Amino acid sequence: MTRFLCCLAFVFAGCGSALAQAPNDPLSWLGRISNAAHKLNYTGTFTYQSGKHVETSRITHLVDTSGEYEKLEALDGSPREVVRNNDEVQCFLPEQKLLIVDQFGARRSFPARLPPSPNALAENYRIRKGEVSRIAGMESQQIILEPRDEMRFGHHFWADVSSGLLLRARLVGERGDSIEQFVFTEVQIGAPFDKEKVRPRFTRSADWKVVNARGNDVRVEDIGWTFRNTIPGFRQVVSVARQARKERGEAYHVVFSDGLAAISVFIEPESGKGAAQSGLSASGSFNIFRRSVADHRITVLGEVPAQALVRIADGVEMRKR
Repeated sequence: MTRFLCCLAFVFAGCGSALAQAPNDPLSWLGRISNAAHKLNYTGTFTYQSGKHVETSRITHLVDTSGEYEKLEALDGSPREVVRNNDEVQCFLPEQKLLIVDQFGARRSFPARLPPSPNALAENYRIRKGEVSRIAGMESQQIILEPRDEMRFGHHFWADVSSGLLLRARLVGERGDSIEQFVFTEVQIGAPFDKEKVRPRFTRSADWKVVNARGNDVRVEDIGWTFRNTIPGFRQVVSVARQARKERGEAYHVVFSDGLAAISVFIEPESGKGAAQSGLSASGSFNIFRRSVADHRITVLGEVPAQALVRIADGVEMRKR
């Protein structure tokens, strides 16, 4: 599964604010980490682990006055590469001769895990400082976020004491078990700006297929569907329409987020081959819940407890006319 390939990273780019004295309170630490995600240059290697699945990637993140530039390369498995220029994301899959063009989405990935303004997280998470330890040769401060209800998982973050760079992130389940983890094995802070380092390695030729996955923004109240059930702290952050398949009409993608966790709802016409199988399933760190409503397939997924998905899915209804 290549979802983590849209993960972002950051390092020091000569920004004095990133090297300010480390704060004492944990909420200020979160603000420092969030700010660093968009202000720092870096290049490094990190691993992603979910269960027995482990993947390694190399990432380069550069910033100048025109914005942010990134390149993420898979170092094992099938060759994959993600290049981001500000809000446009291009995913190159050379074995399939496929280029997927998308927009920088609501789900924040390592190490840019935090929203721009993390203060609101205190409403849904208890936030405290943990221990200081060494990661990738750097002193790091642990920040722990414990959920205030059963509708979200916990998070453990470790950030470089000197720069605020996030070095490690762990998603924690209800019993304290590790659901997934990202961790830098090596990182260079202060990488010089060289735009050649963030250009795609693969050249798209005429036989490549280009898929535009961005969709068109729509208002939830205009798509003909309602979301009767809500979860405290989650708000709608994305609502787009896409052409499902030829002659099948539009499909909708709506995302709800509390700033850390994200729940995606996909509404698409049934294929005509019988109703899709309903119920719970899982794929890596993602829980998935499916049900059928009014000849449509409802798929709800996210890195959240299963009961959160069921609550959202059970409230998806076609609006009465």
